[in-house]
Amino acid sequence: MKFKVLIVEDSKVSREHIAATVEAVDGVEAVTTASGFEALKLLPRQRFDLIITDINMPDINGLELINFVKKNPNYRDVPLIIVTTEGREQDRSRGMALGAAGYLVKPFQPADLEALLRRFLKPL
Repeated sequence: MKFKVLIVEDSKVSREHIAATVEAVDGVEAVTTASGFEALKLLPRQRFDLIITDINMPDINGLELINFVKKNPNYRDVPLIIVTTEGREQDRSRGMALGAAGYLVKPFQPADLEALLRRFLKPL
């Protein structure tokens, strides 16, 4: 069984780094988008097992995306991980309060993201 992870990240370098880390985990496929708006267009078309999002993005930011996903019955149970440069506790608290399952601050260690993937994608 292959797991699908949606990566929502406006920075090309970060998006590629996250995708490479995700795809290094056996049985996991990464689908990338450069904005929250693109992610909202993709969600009804494909089933995702996990979503990784940045906070600071043009158009729809990561917190707005999480809010939408968690209020939508079709996606409510999909775990979300925030990967962002926002390292303040208030940012972490806001993301977790909206329903994020994990929070990583950039730059992150690939092993930390891999551990979160293994925690939320069962069985890996």
